[in-house]
Amino acid sequence: MDSLLIYGSYGYTGRLIAREAVARGGSPAVAGRDGRAIAEQADQLGVEGRTFDLESDDLASRLSTFDAVLNCAGPFVDTAKALVTACLETNTDYLDITGEFSVFEGLRQRDAAAREAGSTLLPGVGFDVVPSDCLAAFLAERLPEADELRLGIKSGGGLSRGTAKTLVEHLGSGGVVRRNGRLIRVPTAFRTREIDFGDGPEHAVTIPWGDVVTAAHTTGIGSIEVYTAAPSWATRGLSAIDSMGWLLERRPVEGLLKRLIDARLDGPDERQLATGSAVVWGEVTDTATGRRVRARLRTPNPYALTAESAVTAAERVLEGRNRTPEGFQTPASAFGSEFALELSGTERELIDASATSDESDRTAVEPER
Repeated sequence: MDSLLIYGSYGYTGRLIAREAVARGGSPAVAGRDGRAIAEQADQLGVEGRTFDLESDDLASRLSTFDAVLNCAGPFVDTAKALVTACLETNTDYLDITGEFSVFEGLRQRDAAAREAGSTLLPGVGFDVVPSDCLAAFLAERLPEADELRLGIKSGGGLSRGTAKTLVEHLGSGGVVRRNGRLIRVPTAFRTREIDFGDGPEHAVTIPWGDVVTAAHTTGIGSIEVYTAAPSWATRGLSAIDSMGWLLERRPVEGLLKRLIDARLDGPDERQLATGSAVVWGEVTDTATGRRVRARLRTPNPYALTAESAVTAAERVLEGRNRTPEGFQTPASAFGSEFALELSGTERELIDASATSDESDRTAVEPER
């Protein structure tokens, strides 16, 4: 991994990723705009450090010696565009760990430009969206006629500072779903349902997860909703946030919330990384026949998975530069539906393979690794 640049490497998740890359024997360059943080990290890891911000006039030249850039600097709505533009100028492959649907959609729209440049655009190589994208691909393989996809996420183990700041930026902006191939803006928590994440039905609400873009690219399914487990009382609270959007969008309020995050939050500690876990649930339906397929994917702590999956994805891209598909890709379109199962501590189970839409979840019949 000597030809890899990790940008935003000194944030919580960036530190995990850089440490993982070096632990595997790689020597990536670490980079960001904070010179002191970069110097300390580079010295600690024994790698090259580079300091620059994304407004640099010579950004492309700073990337030209690298085969791939892994962007860990969120919110990615603020960082992805500049890095991708520079990557397309220099035939550099681009990866990131975003979960922001607007970033996925923006990069999807640059597919033709990336193909012309001979570059791969591979966002979402962390928990957002490796397990959910691979599960969606697996389900679509089981039911190719499916025209509806629903995904559910249940996660524990804490938030990083960067993730919390991204959530603050999106407070009050509502949600999004895919309907018949189009992204549709909807209110926050506009729909609820019961989802069995493995311990019986739990209340879940819709969220604007990146799979409304990525899963459509991976599977070709035109109608997609993504849910997260949440207590029933939280639905009312999330809905109320929409009515406060005018307040949350004010810079002083947003700035205050971010300062509180800076003061109080870094990310999960070592115990949480080692013991935390998550479950991704998925269901595809063929509405013409009522047939459906459901499955679950269990993972370690999302940040632990992100460190492993991001480095593994970067390795794959670097090792197979002449084989990795060019243009906009998702984890499953680049590496296949089994990619998630190659990561430590992941396990998939098929719940029901040929059920009709009025049947309830049955006990898993096909556990996998």
